[in-house]
Amino acid sequence: MDFSELWGHTGICKWSPSGMHLATASKFHLAIRDAETMQLVQLYSCLDVIQHIEWSHDSQYVMCAMYKRGTIQVWSVDQPKWTCKIDEGPSGLAFARWSPDGRHILSTAEFQVRITAWSLVNRSMTYLRAPKFSGSQGVCFSPDNKHMAVAERKDCKDYISIYSCANWQPVRQFKVDTTDLADIAWAPDGSALVVWDSPLDYKVFMYSPDGRTLSRYQAYENALGIRSVSWAPSSQFVSLGSYDQRVRILNHITWKVIAEFPHLAD
Repeated sequence: MDFSELWGHTGICKWSPSGMHLATASKFHLAIRDAETMQLVQLYSCLDVIQHIEWSHDSQYVMCAMYKRGTIQVWSVDQPKWTCKIDEGPSGLAFARWSPDGRHILSTAEFQVRITAWSLVNRSMTYLRAPKFSGSQGVCFSPDNKHMAVAERKDCKDYISIYSCANWQPVRQFKVDTTDLADIAWAPDGSALVVWDSPLDYKVFMYSPDGRTLSRYQAYENALGIRSVSWAPSSQFVSLGSYDQRVRILNHITWKVIAEFPHLAD
């Protein structure tokens, strides 16, 4: 194993998905470096202090989010003269992420007003109303990257809307039985969505992408519930980490517990 010379930096660092470049952000400046030599490839200056950076999935672009200013700037690795600026205006900016195609940016306005899909190709924008969360929660993409599931809250009820990533139009919406939905996750094979309730209520629900209820599971009542959820890469199992310091494994056929493990603190 070879090590490079020490290189001092204070700020945000993100490797490109290809592993060929390293993006670093320090105050107003974004630097893109060659991963092997650490030589500077591009240097860009943003309008305000950079609070978040994210690579597009094809490693061609870097998004810089300036939440306090409500602005996003996007920079190209290979085209230094190409620029893109997105301004959320009075709605403010709470969160920003790339879509899987690497040519759309999804920005979430403050106070869960909307998610906006911005196209870098034709400069169009599409509004997705009433997301439940303003951060990274409550949004996930299907494994084939053709659809996006968004958790919504309307009239004190939780819903999931499925959008097409081709035109950002809704293709289906269904109500879920959670009291206060905490998050959602798509199975790696695309066959199901797991939805779980807030830590105050131990409830897990399995839904098909068309909205059919596949199963529900509740390990206990009247105590703090689920801490984390994760699919197995094969989609055959779902692991549930709980506040009772136990991990429960559900199978994908009957959705029953097939194994339970303690996770005790030292």
